[in-house]
Order: sequence, then C-alpha cells, then structure tokens
Amino acid sequence: MIIQPKTRGFICTTAHPQGCAAQVQRQIDYVKGKPAIQGPRNVLVVGASTGYGLASRIVAAFGSGANTIGVYFDKAAEGARTASAGWYNSAAFEEAASEQGTKSYSIVGDAFSDEIKAKTIDLIRTELGQIDLVVYSVASPRRTHPKTGEVFSSVIKPLGETYTNKTVNFHSGEVSKATIEPATEEELRQTIAVMGGEDWQMWIDELQAAGLLAEGATTVAYSYIGPEITHAVYREGTIGAAKNDLEATAHNLNKQLGESGGRAYVSVNKALVTQSSSAIPVVPLYISALYKVMKEKGLHEGCIEQMYRLFSERLYGEGKTLVDDKGLIRVDDWEMRPEIQQEVAKLWTDLTTENVYELSDLEGYRREFFQLFGFETDGIDYEADANPDVAIKNLK
Repeated sequence: MIIQPKTRGFICTTAHPQGCAAQVQRQIDYVKGKPAIQGPRNVLVVGASTGYGLASRIVAAFGSGANTIGVYFDKAAEGARTASAGWYNSAAFEEAASEQGTKSYSIVGDAFSDEIKAKTIDLIRTELGQIDLVVYSVASPRRTHPKTGEVFSSVIKPLGETYTNKTVNFHSGEVSKATIEPATEEELRQTIAVMGGEDWQMWIDELQAAGLLAEGATTVAYSYIGPEITHAVYREGTIGAAKNDLEATAHNLNKQLGESGGRAYVSVNKALVTQSSSAIPVVPLYISALYKVMKEKGLHEGCIEQMYRLFSERLYGEGKTLVDDKGLIRVDDWEMRPEIQQEVAKLWTDLTTENVYELSDLEGYRREFFQLFGFETDGIDYEADANPDVAIKNLK
C-alpha cells in the first residue's frame, strides 16, 4: 500500500516503515561516528521505542556495545492500519543490533503491569543474568495501577490559576492565544500517579528483589524544566508536580542502590519535538523559536545527540557525574544558557501568524514532527508501495 501521513490534531495516525527505519539508521550512524563509550554491558530500557528512550537504547547498544532489552507498548499493523512508529523503530533497531552481534530483545505490553515486569525479569534471568543500567522513559496518558486496578488519567494543566499565552497550530502556522483552566486536586493526583515516580520505584524494587541488578547498577529517568515562558503549563503545572515526584523517587532510589555502590539520577533534557511535547499548548511555539536560535548558534541537538552526551560525558564520563544543587543531571545546559533564553524571549514577544516562519523554525518543527512517524525523510519514495506488516526480531 502507499502510506501517506494522516493527522488528527497533534497525532499522526499512520507511520511509514522505511522512513522510520531510515531515522533509526541515522541515529545509529551518528553514534557509530563518535568515540566509543566505556559504559554499561546489559541495559533495560522501559519505554524504548521512541524519543529519548529509543535514543538511549541506541547509544547503549552502538556506543557501548551493550546487550539491551526494550519494553514498550506499540501495535503491529492490522489490515489497512499501519503499525505505530515505535513498532517500526524497534524492528529497525533489532535488525541492526542483530547484525552487530549484540543481544537484544523486545517485550511489548503495558510497562505498568505486574505481568510485563514478571516477563521482563524472567527474560533478564534467562538471557542476560544481571542489568547494570535501567533507563526509565515511559510517557503515557493513562495508567492502571497493578495492585489496586484503579485507572488514572493525566492532564496538562496549570495549578491554581487560569493560564493564557501564545500557542501555534504547527500544521497551519496560526499563532493564537491558548487559555487553560487550572487542574482540580483530583486531576493533579491522577497526573502524579501516571507520570510520577511510583512505577519507576516498582521496577527497581522488583529487579532488586530478584537479584538482577548488578553491583554498582545505575538507573536514570528523564525530565524537563524549561524557561519561564512554559513554566505555568509545564514546570509549575500538573506535569511539573509529577516530575517533582519523579525527582523525589530518584533521591530515594539513590539511597537504596547506594548500599551496593549503585546510583539513581534524573536527567533534565532539552526541549525537543516529541509526540508528548506536541500535545502541550505553548510548547511547540517555544520549541520553534528555540530551534531557530540554537541552530543559528550551532548548538542544536536532537534526541540522539543529547543521549550520546548524557552517556559519554555524564553517566560514564571520566570523574564524578556532575549534578546541580538539586542532584539533577543537566543536559539542558545549552538550552538554558542566558544568551539563548534572552534571544528566545525577544522572539516570543514579536511572534505572530504573519511572521512565525520568519522569526521561528516552525517549518523545522513541522518536518521533525512528521519524521517521528517516518515521513518527510530524505531518500524515501513515498509514492512507492510499502508493506506495513513488519516483524520484530527477538520479540518475546
């Protein structure tokens, strides 16, 4: 079938297998072109099929030669419906890892569930023995609690007061005002339950209880802080409250793992085009302005560049891992440079529908959004027939 992008709001409902494979190969080629990392040997990535999770798995496998297990919740093609982008990404990763000769396995299912945790533990015990790095990179709008069965749904809302600021429809280029009502206490509770640190803690507890964490094992989860422009809807909103919970979990885990020489971190990463960030009002316009400034200064990084820097300079660099006064790893340091933020803030003030393509990199944002799903990728013939039914090697 000929596969074209079909969008519904901030979601693309189709994905292109060859385009996704090309995007994965580009990331692999980037890592192979950099110096090798003296890093982990056996890695578990929970949330491994897109974004920072996928990039982490690629850096581990192709930068450090690590064996990996990826856990993710993606769907295969069915009838006229394509598979999800994460399915195609993972198929391409597994193929490349197999060619390299490193062990890699995929587990598809709900990472929040006891069933998937148990299945992963059995696989680690059988195939890898022990894990020395656990990457937790789960992004989901809902979570079913494995013990109580309660279903939680997250919201992206401010706390306390109604919030109004500029936003953009990245398909049409229309700049408008977005007004978001504050979250209720119940919405806040549920958002923390979905996006906070409880499930990360459960993963580490179960791996540790099973004796599957190597001595000195590391675990890392990902967060974002960002500038004043986005604080009300992000860092000081429901998502920020969930990230505060995630960071508190990291401190608990650091003490827990520290008894055997291990460590736990939250890495604060740069704002990037992801399926998650596309859903947050204000953020796509901010990212478009940020991209323009950082590209002009030669400081722009994507997921793979960020994760290579995290692994090579922070987690496994020479000397002690650098953290800020809150114990956070900051690979958003280039984004948050004062001169970068000053220029972005100036652009923000002037941005309108009429000048958005001139004053920001909205076209780059839009293109990157479609590339998440394998579209608008150089070297792919999108008028040619493509088989949407792609198998994943080593799928358990």
